[in-house]
Amino acid sequence: MQYHKAAHLGKERAQKAQMKLFDYTGFAMLTYTIKQAASGFDPVGEEELAAKMTKGEEAMLFICDKDGYAKAQSKPLPKAQGEEMYKKMLADGMPEYTGEIKTVS
Repeated sequence: MQYHKAAHLGKERAQKAQMKLFDYTGFAMLTYTIKQAASGFDPVGEEELAAKMTKGEEAMLFICDKDGYAKAQSKPLPKAQGEEMYKKMLADGMPEYTGEIKTVS
């Protein structure tokens, strides 16, 4: 797919994920919109999978596609608060992503 088309479609998908994560955390940052493909570029996937990272006493929440590309991420949250929000995402029926999260460093 051409870069422009992949970026446009990926941005739509990532913005949708960003708004969904915002509903849980009150803040969500747009992350990946495209990913490298063998034939050029692909938009991030349509899937909306819940993922989390914890470090010390902080947690960050993500909405990823099936390949682990984070489409949206929260700001660092107190670990207990992040865990509570993550459980709510899963209880609301969002599938869990447990692989390696590809996110902006």
